[in-house]
Amino acid sequence: MAFFRSVTALSRLRSRVSNLSNSVRWLQMQSSADLDLHSQLKEMIPEQQERLKKVKSELGKAQLGNITVDMVIGGMRGMTGLLWETSLLDPDEGIRFRGLSIPECQKLLPAAKPDGEPLPEGLLWLLLTGKVPSKEQVDGLSKELRDRATVPDYVYKAIDALPVTAHPMTQFASGVMALQVQSEFQEAYEKGIHKSKYWEPTYEDSLNLIARVPVVAAYVYQRIYKDGKIIPKDDSLDYGGNFSHMLGFDDPKMLELMRLYVTIHSDHEGGNVSAHTGHLVASALSDPYLSFAAALNGLAGPLHGLANQEVLLWIKSVVDECGENVTTEQLKDYVWKTLNSGKVVPGFGHGVLRKTDPRYTCQREFALKHLPDDPLFQLVSKLFEVVPPILTKLGKVKNPWPNVDAHSGVLLNHFGLAEARYYTVLFGVSRSLGICSQLIWDRALGLPLERPKSVTLDWIEKNCKKAA
Repeated sequence: MAFFRSVTALSRLRSRVSNLSNSVRWLQMQSSADLDLHSQLKEMIPEQQERLKKVKSELGKAQLGNITVDMVIGGMRGMTGLLWETSLLDPDEGIRFRGLSIPECQKLLPAAKPDGEPLPEGLLWLLLTGKVPSKEQVDGLSKELRDRATVPDYVYKAIDALPVTAHPMTQFASGVMALQVQSEFQEAYEKGIHKSKYWEPTYEDSLNLIARVPVVAAYVYQRIYKDGKIIPKDDSLDYGGNFSHMLGFDDPKMLELMRLYVTIHSDHEGGNVSAHTGHLVASALSDPYLSFAAALNGLAGPLHGLANQEVLLWIKSVVDECGENVTTEQLKDYVWKTLNSGKVVPGFGHGVLRKTDPRYTCQREFALKHLPDDPLFQLVSKLFEVVPPILTKLGKVKNPWPNVDAHSGVLLNHFGLAEARYYTVLFGVSRSLGICSQLIWDRALGLPLERPKSVTLDWIEKNCKKAA
């Protein structure tokens, strides 16, 4: 009977998920009401709080899978263990932001110009509300973020205290930590704010953080690679366009690239290192600045966000050894040389995806539209043909296809942002949208302190032998 009760519960869960998917799909296709972002959230939160209570009471005992020893010692791969509302990653079709694929976001979200790339502010609205905003709402959010983008002098002084040779991510994370001095959540918590109101100062911190990180990131770039001067924001530009401008790049195509870059790098469900780190630290009621700084330190790892700088450096090493007009056979030989030296080919494979990353695909489409004759883009296109068959032949790789990192560096390099060591900072700015959006919902839903159980090798051996 227990087996049949479990099957029935799982069947009910699948049915509810299917119905929920349809209702969410309907919600997404509606234009948002004439409310600002904060008002929309305030209206939505009670309903979602009740929804969570209902899920806990009706489905709390439903099983979502079995945990194996391989999962425990293998980085928890394939283990379902987090609630993350803003996006969901499917192994075959890739990321969906609140149910919308990247092509759908490109089609539905407002752009700066006709047939342009989606504005990151539009995606932020979508991540927070599940609704597609109007152009007027996005313009209003753009202005709000510009108004919030004031960085105190002590933040620059904190960065200046570091050697200019410090890694860009070190300087960026230090700047974010310095921003924490103005945390509204910390101040409200110390004054005894009721937990039902936690989301409100979290919202203020999150929007302030999202608004200010491009300013901090741009200063880090200017300090390390240019003359150290601050380029003021342009009040006529949107979030992505202003970030490009403050970095010193005003080519309209580069502004479009930055809008696309920030949008597609913003969120990738909750299990990746940076997203999970941000969620974990925030579950202790650490404020958004502390949580995001921790996430950045995870993003700086070579197996996560630092990979995007490795791709361009590797591609340039191919050119240095084989020349720009490298043949397919030369490329195959270089790939094998890399693999036989015990290294990986950067930009290929993914921990979840089993097909070509749609974030790679949309960047490729951007390149075909704006820089089809770029030599490094043509080399990336050849790699797309050469690398997957070689990785498949190895027989050890679950996903031989290119990921988001395989393409971004070549696009940035084309428009003059050639300092690969800085690329992870761009990733970090983008990721603020997703991590902070989910953090607001963490506080609104009252999600608890994260505390999974750990075991020792002795425990595994003893208990598994008993079970056998």
